[in-house]
Amino acid sequence: MSAVLPRAFRWFWAGETVSGFGTWITFLALQVIVVDHLHAGTVGLGWMNAARWLPYLLFGLVLGALIDRVRRRPVMIASDLFRALLLCAIPALWAFGVLSLGPLLLIVALLGTATLVNDSASQAFVPRLVPRGGLQAAHARIDGTDAVAQTAGPALGGGLLAVIAAPIAVLVNVVTYLFSALVVSRIRVEEPRLPDKENVGKPNLRKEIAAGLKWVYSTPSLRDLAIWTHVWFTAQAILAAVSADYFLRVIGIDAFWFGIVMAGGGLGGIVGALLSPRLGEWHGSGRVVILAHLCSAAGALILFAATPLAGRLHGDIGSVVVLFAGVGLHGFAIGLSNSHEMAYRQSITPDAFQARTNTTMRAMNRAVIVVVSPLAGMLAAVTNTQLLLVSAAIIFALSAIGLWFSPFRTARSGT
Repeated sequence: MSAVLPRAFRWFWAGETVSGFGTWITFLALQVIVVDHLHAGTVGLGWMNAARWLPYLLFGLVLGALIDRVRRRPVMIASDLFRALLLCAIPALWAFGVLSLGPLLLIVALLGTATLVNDSASQAFVPRLVPRGGLQAAHARIDGTDAVAQTAGPALGGGLLAVIAAPIAVLVNVVTYLFSALVVSRIRVEEPRLPDKENVGKPNLRKEIAAGLKWVYSTPSLRDLAIWTHVWFTAQAILAAVSADYFLRVIGIDAFWFGIVMAGGGLGGIVGALLSPRLGEWHGSGRVVILAHLCSAAGALILFAATPLAGRLHGDIGSVVVLFAGVGLHGFAIGLSNSHEMAYRQSITPDAFQARTNTTMRAMNRAVIVVVSPLAGMLAAVTNTQLLLVSAAIIFALSAIGLWFSPFRTARSGT
């Protein structure tokens, strides 16, 4: 049975969908800038991914506690406007001939900080728009349209990059962030009043952060989900560090086909998001997430097999087919699992802890990327990317095994 979603959520959903579309174009463009324009290879990709997620490590816990103190809608609007302004710096630096890896990493780090703020507020905003029983359906819809954006964004981005320079392509994302800010400004929802300081005493940021950490890591099934998700992100960090270089340099596809391959993740995500609610009803959220992690392991192994398999098929087309399948299976896994993970943790978390729970888990996950991604990039530079792809597959499988032998295996969202 499909859930009826409130009008306010539909406005929110529209803003998330359009801004997500632009984000995927920017993500593709940044990788092409690092590999083709700056010639920084896996090392540059590793540092870019570290810069992208470093704010989650440095500021995630603090911002989660702060956002739990304030109304979330104004935070979302302001951060969208800031991201739009920040992205304009990339084509400006390129036009003046001063775009290099250092300034690009700084822009990516600032963009990551603004995205952290926006994500913390928007994720904590959803339970204020949707009843608890509709959370999984709401997140499945968000995941589904994000997967559409992940499919169309890189495909369009690849086409754009075939005719315009990558630094110019990010301007599409500027427009989408402005649209998101406008749409969110139209949402009319009564956000809870802040507690009376006279009744709750003086705010203590350290205690609020500690309370968020305690909630995540002392609630048994939530703790297990958090820990094994950190393991999953180790494998994800490896893929992020080596994939673009592997596709563009080792396999040798061009920017257009790179966009098509990356769109496979979105197509797989659409299928995963569509199947997610029904599979959750049949098997429960815990088992669906475990299955998804095994699919990610299989996807990484397909990418590993791309080099020998492609040579037996039909040159570049054969390579694209194999890579598309591997990326698509991994995208399917993410589309299948994400709504269940989000709905489960939001359904058992009190409103006052929503932002802290989200940012605590995201901060720790992104801390893994900050540490692992540069190391994976440097290791790939001195060994080979195939070794790293096999490592990623093994780690994805370990995350599934860990969850199977934990209380989260029997978890169901919304209950």
